[in-house]
Amino acid sequence: MAGVAMGVGFTIMMAGLMQGSQIDFLRQLVDTMPHITVDDERRSVPTQPAEQEYAAVQMADIANVGKRPGIKYPESVMSSLRSWIPGDVAPSVTTSAIIDHGGARIGITLTGIDPRREVQVSKLAAQMREGKLDDLSRAPNGIIVGEALAEKLGVKTGNTVLLVGGQDTRLNSTVAGLFRSGLKRVDESQIYSLAGTAQLMMGQSGVVNQLRLRLNDPMSAQKVAAQVEAQTGYKSVSWQEANADLLSTFTVRDFIVLTVMGAMLLTSSFATYNIISTITHEKRQDIAIMKSLGMREYAVRRIFIIESIIIGVVGILFGWILGYLLCYGWSKITIFNPLTGTTVPLQIYYSAMHYVVAGGISLLCCAGAAYFPARKATRVHPVDIIRGAS
Repeated sequence: MAGVAMGVGFTIMMAGLMQGSQIDFLRQLVDTMPHITVDDERRSVPTQPAEQEYAAVQMADIANVGKRPGIKYPESVMSSLRSWIPGDVAPSVTTSAIIDHGGARIGITLTGIDPRREVQVSKLAAQMREGKLDDLSRAPNGIIVGEALAEKLGVKTGNTVLLVGGQDTRLNSTVAGLFRSGLKRVDESQIYSLAGTAQLMMGQSGVVNQLRLRLNDPMSAQKVAAQVEAQTGYKSVSWQEANADLLSTFTVRDFIVLTVMGAMLLTSSFATYNIISTITHEKRQDIAIMKSLGMREYAVRRIFIIESIIIGVVGILFGWILGYLLCYGWSKITIFNPLTGTTVPLQIYYSAMHYVVAGGISLLCCAGAAYFPARKATRVHPVDIIRGAS
């Protein structure tokens, strides 16, 4: 019983620990970016009129002359999307720039937002460490900078920095606040401003080149992104597609976790098998007497199988208690992250499915561990057993 309880308990703990850490990582990943991003791009070159009119015509190296960047009629597009998507949408202006302070020049991504709408599609307001989103409107050409980038530049809230755009547009901006997303690559390369400031850096007034969507169910982002792209024609990228390479590693990780849990359950099953085999060997004379009195082989096997199932059931109940206590104990452990300078607790995922699966597999293994030695012992002729008895 103790062997079964240990196998079930530690399996539940491993499942909760591994899945909890994975869910926590995905939560941080999802919170730092929109669930769906609609850019002013096309996945493929639009079909030319000549190709539509004449099937034999093939055109290559087509120059896209005079194409103005941005999404056409963004307000109409957003109104149409809000009518059916299970979430909200907000416009933004994204461009590349260089931030210059004290001789340090760093390339960054500048995202122009509307603070009132941004709170509906991102966790930026909750990620603020100094200042608020509304401070963008109060500071002259205000910007919000990641803590890691601010530390690298040596700037604080209220300092002035120089932004340099692609067309050598220069703008003195005031640091209105600091944020921390939890992802270092974002905190070191991302700054936020009002949409008008980003448009000024682009040299394109009134342009909106990105729509950011946040859904009630993040796991449906891939399906909704396909529908949005079919409706608008613009490239729509879900957070799953943007992090496809990273998410593919979770498949390997899940396989490793299942292998470890299976090995733990198999080990406890072998312990049960050894115990039942020993009991069966010691009861060979009793088996011979029962068979000589007319008891069928299946009835004798059933005795040992029932005994093993009782061992399994009691062991599983204690294993469930042990697994919960282990998960609760691990959840109280905190780990210091030297990269972010914060102390975070271990994330444990509690799921009834972990208990059901671990218990079910252990019960099957216990029944199988009893069946094979009992089958071998009951197939021996009673006379052979009695003659060989000492």
